[in-house]
Amino acid sequence: MTSSERVKRLKESLVKRNSDAILIADEKNIYYFTEFLGGFRLLVPSDGENTLFVHSVNYEAAKNTVKNALVELIKVGERADVKILSEIKGHGFKSLGFDRLSAAEYLRMKDALKEVKMNPLDDVIWSLRKVKDDDELTLIKRAAELTSLGMKRGLEIIRPGLGEWEIAAEIEYEMRRMGSSGTAFDTIVCSGSDSAYPHGGSGERVIRGGEFVVIDIGAKHRGYCADMTRTIVVGEPSWRQKHMQETVKEAQKAAVKNVKHNVKAREVDGAARKVIAERGYGEYFVHSLGHGVGLDVHEPPTVGPTSEDVLLAGNVITIEPGIYIPGFGGVRVEDTFLITEDGATKLTADL
Repeated sequence: MTSSERVKRLKESLVKRNSDAILIADEKNIYYFTEFLGGFRLLVPSDGENTLFVHSVNYEAAKNTVKNALVELIKVGERADVKILSEIKGHGFKSLGFDRLSAAEYLRMKDALKEVKMNPLDDVIWSLRKVKDDDELTLIKRAAELTSLGMKRGLEIIRPGLGEWEIAAEIEYEMRRMGSSGTAFDTIVCSGSDSAYPHGGSGERVIRGGEFVVIDIGAKHRGYCADMTRTIVVGEPSWRQKHMQETVKEAQKAAVKNVKHNVKAREVDGAARKVIAERGYGEYFVHSLGHGVGLDVHEPPTVGPTSEDVLLAGNVITIEPGIYIPGFGGVRVEDTFLITEDGATKLTADL
């Protein structure tokens, strides 16, 4: 699907919501509708031409890239808010939606546009972004391939005596070498008792034999992300470590069996959580089962115990159960999945 087709769907949604236009501020949303990263604001009327506001450093690139919007230059020294407000006033809109504005920006606009009804319409954009089109899926699948290559490299080199930062560097180099445009988030290589921190980083700790090592990584490809985690024991695992690993793997399998189009996200979370609780680790599963993946590595839908989301074919999500025992260590297994009509397809590799 082209960016112009996405804008057409957005305009149809604006008409349904009785909104004359939407002002888009989030850079990922701007990219979604223009295929250009570097725009400042995008004004999309329900009827008429779109306007992309860009600063001078991005102006020439935007002119050469953007095909579905008028590219408006914000000159050096020119106040962007004044320029954008002038454009909005010139259209004579009665209502204006927005995705994400700071409180200060919202108040300034509200004061300047006294006769215009302003409404948050972030949900309208997410209703489009949550279901990936074929072009997006191609990019996400490539990001998943690159992520898997990085994980393979990490698992190949890990040994006692290496620093967490060294493994992280090798993983990131491999993903970059194979074509990644960057990392989806800060690479996590967390060992020993620190592996009990779900979002621990890659620190100065040196890998030791007999310890858990959690590797959580994600590559990016043309703006799109993937996410993958593996947990290993360097050397021979203890019975307790094996039991934790087996429990987490079984929890992920139970969740996958419950994934399909039109299922409640919290039911999928519940399937994994039930396995972990039955094996005595319920209190140590301290986060939601998963999240959406796309232009953002964490985006809707949310797959958690209180989620109100319903999973749909075309959603891309993670399924990442975990057990984290303070002072001992943690285990997480995570893969990126595409939801289909009758199940889920794993995009990251079996490693």
